Amino acid sequence: MATRGLDRQRRRKTITEDGPDPVDIHVGTRLRQRRTLLGMSQEKLAAAFGVSFQQIQKYERGANRVSASRLHQLTRILNVPVGYFFEGMADVPQNGSAHHPAHDSEMVASRETLELVRAYYRIEDPTVRRRLVDLLRSLGPDAVEH
Repeated sequence: MATRGLDRQRRRKTITEDGPDPVDIHVGTRLRQRRTLLGMSQEKLAAAFGVSFQQIQKYERGANRVSASRLHQLTRILNVPVGYFFEGMADVPQNGSAHHPAHDSEMVASRETLELVRAYYRIEDPTVRRRLVDLLRSLGPDAVEH
């Protein structure tokens, strides 16, 4: 009987049974964020990376793990250091839980943020950008009268 308990503990984790690893989900999220920030489609990234866009989708969901050599290749395509993909790892659950309750809403907020940043940098006039930031600050719940 004690052997059965050990077998369960030693059982190899599988995506089918256990879901994606939280680290793979985090790396995929960072991949999607950078791709979106650059305004790059999954198809364009796939072509540069030498895979199908479906493979990019799997990487971004964490369903497929990105190997070290492929991660290095992504750093060159996306112009980021390897550490970029692991920034914020302290926030990733390490208990094997593949899905955090707030994960879906965070993804929407993250995508909106990236779209907002991209739109902001398309504004060429620095004065207009500065005024936009002032406007956004004034709309926030913590806006303080100056």
